[in-house]
Amino acid sequence: MSSTVSIDIENADTGFKNPGLAEDDHPFPRSAPSDPDAPHVSAASVAVDASRNLGPLKRIWESFGYDEINWTYTPTGKRLLKTFSGFAKRPYYVRPHYVFCSGSGFGVPHWGNGNVYHEDAQANPYYDFTIADQTYDAIVDAGHHVLVELAFTPRDMLPDEAANLVVESSPTVYSNYEAGAWAFPPRDYVKWGALVAAHAQHCLERYGEDEVTSWLWELWNEPDIFYWRGTPEQFYDLYAVTAEAVRRVLPSAKVGGPAVTGGGVEFLRGFLAHTSAHHTPLDFVSFHTKGSAFTPWRVYGPTGGPAPEQQNPSANKMLFEIRRMLRVIGEFEQYHSLPAIVDECDAGVPAHYSVYDNANFAFQNTEYYPVFQVKLFKKILDLNDAETVSVDQATSWSFYFEGERFFEGTRSFLTAGGVEKPLLNGYRMMALLGADRIEASSTGAWPIDRLDSVGGRSMPEEVDTLASLNEDGTVAVLVWRHTDDQYQVAEQETPVDVNVAGLPAAGYSLQHFRIDSTHSNAHTVWQSLESPQDPTEEQLAAIKARQGLELFTPPRDVTPVEGTVGLRVSLPLPSVSLLVLTPR
Repeated sequence: MSSTVSIDIENADTGFKNPGLAEDDHPFPRSAPSDPDAPHVSAASVAVDASRNLGPLKRIWESFGYDEINWTYTPTGKRLLKTFSGFAKRPYYVRPHYVFCSGSGFGVPHWGNGNVYHEDAQANPYYDFTIADQTYDAIVDAGHHVLVELAFTPRDMLPDEAANLVVESSPTVYSNYEAGAWAFPPRDYVKWGALVAAHAQHCLERYGEDEVTSWLWELWNEPDIFYWRGTPEQFYDLYAVTAEAVRRVLPSAKVGGPAVTGGGVEFLRGFLAHTSAHHTPLDFVSFHTKGSAFTPWRVYGPTGGPAPEQQNPSANKMLFEIRRMLRVIGEFEQYHSLPAIVDECDAGVPAHYSVYDNANFAFQNTEYYPVFQVKLFKKILDLNDAETVSVDQATSWSFYFEGERFFEGTRSFLTAGGVEKPLLNGYRMMALLGADRIEASSTGAWPIDRLDSVGGRSMPEEVDTLASLNEDGTVAVLVWRHTDDQYQVAEQETPVDVNVAGLPAAGYSLQHFRIDSTHSNAHTVWQSLESPQDPTEEQLAAIKARQGLELFTPPRDVTPVEGTVGLRVSLPLPSVSLLVLTPR
């Protein structure tokens, strides 16, 4: 650990591995190619049986996180947090990075700081919770819970070897600390444990026992790559110190980790072997997955220019990585019942790159992305049914970015002007699902049991479904058409016959919600106005008027025949419909 570490800023795009990418034996490429000749689903039938209750619908989508901790408590950040609480049925878990990093509190993309830890001239620790309070206050006041990521090493706790991280002085680089020295292990694990305990104690006093015991307390982020500049064994020891410190203050707290990347198989296995052998507290296991990393990440071409190669996210890559991690956890019998938390579960990486870096990030502006998310959540639920260990949360690493242009193309729920992107409407749709999952199938679905036979290929076009039943008898049916190719087009819409059986009421009110290129889509409205970067008040009002979740057709009454309602929807590519049948 004493050798000099040098960062080549000029070649950083090719010199470093992108977070979330598997670097081991992995059949899937970094991103999925485009295939304009791929076949379409010409027609499909969906069968739903409301009398076949499959049990509680696990709401794995109710979680998000982000790097920029200091934007949590901006006016825009607070409004966005409250937007989620306005439509969610229960609190989301919110996971910000960098609470223990040192700094001024000024947030920039992919960086932030809670600035909690300090030492005086005699190396005595003292704490400043100003920024942590603002962050957690905003989350809790909006009705959500915190997934406390206990990271990274404060500047005053850096080991001597951190000085060996050499960066060339530049107006765009503050110091070696911001460049990555924070990833070195703390020089003093006793002081680290005291910091963690003080943080937990402060949260207990500020928010109360009921609230903080609902939180999740996690050590670090992606320690299998450059976020951790120590050995695995050093991390195992730091986890033991961290878990003990949290539990000393909060005996019933939920502690876990290690939040490895999709390629961190051996790190996860070693971590679980260590915690199991030493009986270290472990209440959840966390890991990440990313569906793509475009090549190059940053083109440095003309502003708004095309991508050198058409590339796409791969849901199959994500499902493969999730399943593989679930099976690693399954190797340890005592951990079979622990929740798996995929607390970065994203179609692309990194969050702050945009269409101006690589035009392949355009999907993050469009209807493609919310439909991708709906599809992914359903497939993860199918994995839960098939595997011994199950996913409890699939976190979108998305929030918003200060200073971006309209529809910059970052992975975010908002764009400039506080305009909501189509992605947010995918979560609004999911929120309308009921408490229990009911039996539903589609003749056009791509089943997860094909994962082992795809040979690294992405998911082809499919029409699939997910259905639910609420306590009041309301049935909600999601039906989508999607392919893992954002460039694929279809001249014809796909007709889908939806038959809902097992309906006990004499009559129902039908609501049909839709996300596609012309519904629930502020992006296409903005494009129709010639993509203004300084929209007039009238233009901005027109854009925002279409940003929410929209009905495809006016509500109407339907009458079951022998307990069955037959409906037909016609799906463009990509699109998702939500059919809500409410007893009347």
